[in-house]
Amino acid sequence: MSELAMNLQPVILCGGSGTRLWPLSREQYPKQLIALFGEETLLQATAKRVDNSLSTGSRKVLAPIVMGNENYRFITAEQLRQAGIMPAAIMLEPVGRNTAPALTLAALLVQGAGDDPVLVVMPADHIIRDVAALRAAIAQGSVYAQAGKVVTFGIRPTHPETGYGYIQAAAAGRDGGREINTFVEKPDAATAERYFASGEYFWNSGIFMMRASVWLKQLGAMRPDIAKACRSAFAERSSDGNFLRIGEEAFKACPAISIDHAVMEKLPAGMGVVIPLDAGWSDVGAWDALWKLGTKGAHNNVLQGDVVAVATRDTLAISQSRLVVLVGLSDAVVVETPDAVLVAHKSQMQQVKDVAAQLKREGRPEAEVHRKIYRPWGHFDNIDAGGRFQVKRIVVNPGGALSLQMHHHRAEHWVVVRGTARVTRGDETFVISENESTFIPIGTRHRLENPGKVPLEIIEVQSGAYLGEDDIVRFEDAYGRR
Repeated sequence: MSELAMNLQPVILCGGSGTRLWPLSREQYPKQLIALFGEETLLQATAKRVDNSLSTGSRKVLAPIVMGNENYRFITAEQLRQAGIMPAAIMLEPVGRNTAPALTLAALLVQGAGDDPVLVVMPADHIIRDVAALRAAIAQGSVYAQAGKVVTFGIRPTHPETGYGYIQAAAAGRDGGREINTFVEKPDAATAERYFASGEYFWNSGIFMMRASVWLKQLGAMRPDIAKACRSAFAERSSDGNFLRIGEEAFKACPAISIDHAVMEKLPAGMGVVIPLDAGWSDVGAWDALWKLGTKGAHNNVLQGDVVAVATRDTLAISQSRLVVLVGLSDAVVVETPDAVLVAHKSQMQQVKDVAAQLKREGRPEAEVHRKIYRPWGHFDNIDAGGRFQVKRIVVNPGGALSLQMHHHRAEHWVVVRGTARVTRGDETFVISENESTFIPIGTRHRLENPGKVPLEIIEVQSGAYLGEDDIVRFEDAYGRR
């Protein structure tokens, strides 16, 4: 097959929750936003994989489309900015409906712009160790996709695995691609054993390529209900600053289903192609996967943060905020965050999602948020709390500003420990610097801004009968929040 002129459109699926990696991954701060290895988060690493290095005289890489979630839209945009990525769009799904509707919305967006590029669909929460190998496979697959095929990438199994989808493939063709014979979702243990022993199956990597028109045609034939709901939701879209919002009611009516179930398992013969991929791929589906990927130290342990291990082996331990000491453990996982600690046997990693679900049923905040909460202007950390008080460490980015707001039930005392703050309090505006403070009485309109070039850090002491985050009345907000 010869290479034809084409555009490659990265589509990053960034709406997952990653509950198996609790307590690092939370509903409003999932694993794709976390740096599991090195400085880059999984989202940032994903956004950099398909870049101009794949461009040739006949092939151009476009800016990515990011399919995101309302709850963590600002941190998604901020992480992309920090990585130097300017997305073509960040589309916000009002509710989660799995990957097939998300891909459909991205396809409608590019088709509405009058283009029919090859979509390169990538989950934002995977690890790829050999990015060059991935790019070579994408270049190989783009030729098939441009010719109208639906392309996926297969990982050669290293063991029977019930947590992945499988692809049965024909013999390799002239250009290395293999026709898909069967595409099946996660098997039971006996079936996984049979697939592994046969040598005919690949794991499904969850990375796909196809032209936008091809996806919309296949989906329309196989799941017209999804196609109709997505078109209705897309027609009701609206811009909100850097974000593109989808019609909420129409999208809620859309069935929740994966790309695999909606289309891949039903593709006509000869329509699907799998490209073998040997790139150090992992979906980091649970903590034991992180142990396998990590750099092993003494006694086969993977230790991150302030951890001391004695008579301990084959264990993963992560400390975020304090000293963690391990004595006499084996095959364990210990993960410490400022507000929660997980201790588990590596054989029970699939049960972690049940813990997250139980916490959510009980209304525990640890299921949804970390102690550190990100906002478009920066972040705050809940340091301490009691019956009628709460203490926060607030960091405002240079140029950032909180909304003009007031509280019915609490007063606030601000102490600047770093930087310079511009304060609006009632009818007055003034500046306070390091080691200075001010007081905001109950019911007073106020705003905190950072006019400087370094982060502004303050300690806020709240006092009052009710200290919930919903006791905020906003009058003005630079980020469109209400």
